[in-house]
Order: sequence, then structure tokens, then C-alpha cells
Amino acid sequence: MIKCNVTVCGLISRDAILRNGKEGKQFVSMTVQTTIQGKDGQGGAVEISVSMDGTQEEAARLRNGMRVKVTGILVPKHRGDKTYFNLSAESIVPAGANDTDSLQGELIFRGKLGKTVDERTDKNGKPFFSFSAFSAEKVNENFEYLWVRFFCFDKQRESWLQPATKIEAKGEIDLSLYNGKVDIACRCQEVNQYVPTPNNN
Repeated sequence: MIKCNVTVCGLISRDAILRNGKEGKQFVSMTVQTTIQGKDGQGGAVEISVSMDGTQEEAARLRNGMRVKVTGILVPKHRGDKTYFNLSAESIVPAGANDTDSLQGELIFRGKLGKTVDERTDKNGKPFFSFSAFSAEKVNENFEYLWVRFFCFDKQRESWLQPATKIEAKGEIDLSLYNGKVDIACRCQEVNQYVPTPNNN
């Protein structure tokens, strides 16, 4: 499970339209494009599918080329070799004159560690550790895996934090591009061992 409480600033790249959801409830649907930095120094655009409860009047004001600031819950999905982003918006407002492209917020994660936990020191000699972990989602008869790289500063590594351990974590989300693909990282503020129970599984 991965979900993110975010604010996205970017450009509407597809006019908003009104759709009918479950039980006939209407919602506004559109695409917002925002620029993120690349690890090789080259930035690139990421498209985010945005939906929000609304009316035809609200959809009509959200046109292609308009700069907006969108707040809500972002859920990344991995399909094949691509990562898609769906944002359920709580608010969509015009961006300010000084608002640059950005995606900022908190990532909430539940999944399993990969094969290693790296312990290092930063340029100031302070210790930190990092690891990759994945969240699995069943799609039809198969599973899709979405990996996140975690960086934990100003924290001691707990003894239970070992490869293949199930964890819950949260922290600041950081998206970047590498070879044209989106990498998801998190500056970890909290990480705990996850123990499934009949209530939370």
C-alpha cells in the first residue's frame, strides 16, 4: 500500500470533463502535467490523472493550458514497465504567479524490504541508513511491484530492520527521473515493523 498526501503545482494538459462514477455520482476528470528533476540533470514531465467531485460548471473552468495547484491523495500504480499517478483531489485552485512546478507532500507506505540495508555517513560525518522496499498489488492473477527508496537521517537503525522484513513507513516524498522513468524516494521520518493481524491485514 502506497498513498501520498500531496500538493501538486502544474499545467492542465487535458481539458476537464464530467464523468459519472459509482451510483451515478458525478466527478471532474482531467490531466495535470508537472516537471520533476532528473538524476542525470535533465528534468522531465510527469502526467497525473486528477479526479474530484464536481459539476459541469466546475469542469468548464478547468481548461487545457491553465496552471493550477491541486491538493489531495496521490496513489501511484505500477503496470508493466510504467508507473501511473492517480490523484483524488480535495481542492483545485489557480496557481499563483510565483508558483513553480512541484509535487510535495507525505508518503505513507506498507510493504517489504529488499535485500540490503546500507549504513553510511553523510558529508558531515553523521550516520544514516537507506534501503529499498516494495509494495505488492494483485492485478488479475498476477502481482505488480512498486519500489521506493528510503533514506533515514538522524535515526538509529533498529535491530529488526533486516532484509525481507515487513514495514510501515512515512516521510517526505521525492520524485525524480532516471533514464526517462520515474523513481520514487522518501526521506523517512518514521519506520516501524509491520505485523499483520486479522484487523489490519
